Amino acid sequence: MTTSTRHPDHDLRSDPLRRILPLLEVRPVKVTGAIGLGVLALACAIGLAAVAAWLVARAAQMPPVLTLSVAVVSVRAFGIGRGVLRYCERLASHDVALRGMAALRANLYDRLAADDRPVTVRRGELLARIGQDVDDVGDVVVRALVPAGVAVVTSLGSVILLGVLLPAAGVALALCLALAGIVTPWLAARAAARTEARGAATRGEVAALSLEVLEGSAPLRVSGRFGARLADLDAADARLSAVADDGARTSGLAAALGALAQGLAVLAALALGIPAALSGSLSVEALSVVVLTPLAVFEATAGLPAAAVQLHRSREAARRLLELLPESAPGSATQAAPAPGASGDAGAPGVSAGAGASGGSGEAGGALLVLDRVAAGWPDAAGRPRTAVAGVSLTLRPGSVVALAGPSGVGKTTLLMTAAGLIPPVGGTVSAWSADRQQVGIPSYRSAGVLPITPITPTTPAMPSMPGTQSGRLFVAEDGHLFDTTVLENLRVARGDVTAAEARAALDAVGLGAWLTALPDGLDTVVGTDAAAVSGGERRRLLVARALLSPARVLLVDEPAEHLDGRTADALVRTLAAHARATGRAVLLATHRLTPLAAADEVVVLGVGEGVRASGTHADLLRDDPDYAWSAAQEAGLLNPHSLTAEPG
Repeated sequence: MTTSTRHPDHDLRSDPLRRILPLLEVRPVKVTGAIGLGVLALACAIGLAAVAAWLVARAAQMPPVLTLSVAVVSVRAFGIGRGVLRYCERLASHDVALRGMAALRANLYDRLAADDRPVTVRRGELLARIGQDVDDVGDVVVRALVPAGVAVVTSLGSVILLGVLLPAAGVALALCLALAGIVTPWLAARAAARTEARGAATRGEVAALSLEVLEGSAPLRVSGRFGARLADLDAADARLSAVADDGARTSGLAAALGALAQGLAVLAALALGIPAALSGSLSVEALSVVVLTPLAVFEATAGLPAAAVQLHRSREAARRLLELLPESAPGSATQAAPAPGASGDAGAPGVSAGAGASGGSGEAGGALLVLDRVAAGWPDAAGRPRTAVAGVSLTLRPGSVVALAGPSGVGKTTLLMTAAGLIPPVGGTVSAWSADRQQVGIPSYRSAGVLPITPITPTTPAMPSMPGTQSGRLFVAEDGHLFDTTVLENLRVARGDVTAAEARAALDAVGLGAWLTALPDGLDTVVGTDAAAVSGGERRRLLVARALLSPARVLLVDEPAEHLDGRTADALVRTLAAHARATGRAVLLATHRLTPLAAADEVVVLGVGEGVRASGTHADLLRDDPDYAWSAAQEAGLLNPHSLTAEPG
């Protein structure tokens, strides 16, 4: 059986707005109701103009007062009804739009949470998309669909009304309405097509630069780039203003054409109506109705240019939102392969690492995570994969600890993210197994059923038990986020049922017991926006404590020793190793610090541009790898970097 697939770009070009409208969860009945209320409101406006024109013309003839009573009451009714119905239409349409925006934002969050692809846009750009772009898509109901529906119905009714009184005037009104309701919106949409894509991209750039300046002002000032980034923000804001000016010129032209069409309709009514009135085929009262009614009718088409612009803006926003979403169903594909098992080194219990593939069956050997000749990297500007590190093979089993060592820039973080399934491997395979021996590959997209639930029973009294632990992989980023809430709630990000006792045990394990005791409110102390109330080292250990409380069976920890003094950093690495062995977890950590790596079962040394340079136990590398031994000795203070000789003693 053969299947065909459509390219994602083709789907995006077909009609992104139609594709994303189901996520709004808009009920057609409510949209129809809003259009109906808008039609009634505009009908009252047209009726008010028509009846008032008839009333003025008839009153000038000084008839009996009772002859005018119905028209007087009708004017009052139309005047009141116009305001009341317009208010009701606004309530109905905005209710549809706001509910649709809320549903779209919730569905968007669900889809993003179910997507395993990395987010390749900047944070400010992402905020612009899930903020302004969602609003633009939701506005299509209030500012495009409802005005268009109201304009079609009321224009048709007005043409019929004038056609009954004077057929030629009805035809003239229809032509002028076509100019105002079709040609003018078409011109506005064409102009919007030239400016909207540029405006959306510029808005995202302004949001990204603003966020960078606000959140990174201190580092930017230290590096001397704060003024340059402010200049970039001013330039982006100037480009956004230029786009707005282009849109204003388009709106002005559309308004001018609308006014021209309205004036032409009135002049045509006069030119056709006066001869008819002089010939006696049209009464004076009917002439006033034919001439003055178009003044109210064109209220229906006045908003159509803006509706056309909004339709294009919403379509462009929908396209940008669809770029964030997966193109296939969650959990539809995996990149798993039969995992290789361990080979060779008996001195590394349950772990093998190096440039070659491991032999045997990972499943049979109880492996939790296997990397087989993995190449990791990120796409370049052209979308082509760019390898940062290649040829990495290793196997992690319950209780094993592997360290990735090497200078900054060799690809340690990229390799960790690849092992976590956050980015796909450039080459090779990444495979994982749950505790019940179900193979878990690197899924294209997350799925609730990908990582089964299984209990873990820790054997160390220092750490809390974790009932109902998920057999997944957790990437502990060096710059992981701490929320503007209490210490306890920040730890509960890992697992929502963490108790105060469990939180204290985790903080004690990472060396934050004394820090917690010194806090004014203990676990209820608020850490501040972006952890402003904690130091870099305290932040790092809080992230590790959160990882220890998580239900993941494989911890992928990036630079746990960052921002810490040597003794504290070494103790934290040893804590992670002891925790892995006590709880049956596996730990893969990236570090540039070599001193504590005796606690690891295996050390994989990565070199710049050469992938795996060496691998083995810490003791083996000290004996067999001069570069590794030199770096470790210098780090431990056993070498004088000035004389490059060993210190006495």
